[in-house]
Amino acid sequence: MRSILPDRLTGRPAAACLALAGVAASVLIGKGGLDTVVGCGIANDELPSQTAEDWVGHADHVVVATPTAEEDTNRRDFKVGAISYRTDRKVTFRTDDVLWSAKSPRRELGKDFDMVAAGWQVYRESGNRTKVTTADAPRLETGHTYLLALRWTGGKWTVLGEGAAVPFDDHTTAQGEWCGRVLSKEDIALGELFSRSDDTSLEKVLFGQDEQAVKSALADANKK
Repeated sequence: MRSILPDRLTGRPAAACLALAGVAASVLIGKGGLDTVVGCGIANDELPSQTAEDWVGHADHVVVATPTAEEDTNRRDFKVGAISYRTDRKVTFRTDDVLWSAKSPRRELGKDFDMVAAGWQVYRESGNRTKVTTADAPRLETGHTYLLALRWTGGKWTVLGEGAAVPFDDHTTAQGEWCGRVLSKEDIALGELFSRSDDTSLEKVLFGQDEQAVKSALADANKK
């Protein structure tokens, strides 16, 4: 669980309100592997992913996308300990809108695409199945919509890092699922209260805005 001190936590409205609520929850990070620790910890991104400049500098495409299906994959069984096994999830996304693409993307994006996301862990004694999440980011769940800065690497699609997956329910930046929980307007407002004034992440700058605002920010960043 992250501290609620005004450090990296307060850079994202969602992080602040969830930490204040004491929520322990975590998605695919643009690095090679998955963070399989339950909890919104500190992200360790290989590429910068926070600002519009980061997105146009490192992504192949920026999209509005909706998960339409998921299935368990990469099951790992454990012979000892409280956890019986863990899985990842293969999540299928519908490409709702492409907001920006690099001049020479590493791969073209189709109407649908797959990503591997954090999955589940099952406890040995109780058989309870609980969510696995990734540091400081949405989990990417069906029933929600997201802004994603995608990069083709290692033969698969990933997001650049924790700042490159943004809740986008109802075409509204920073509204929807985050870290396995659905944020209410009250949650987001509370997070904004504790958010750093010098935070220049795309999620913070475009908080509450729609696709057109994202397109404009990316176009401006591309000129720099």
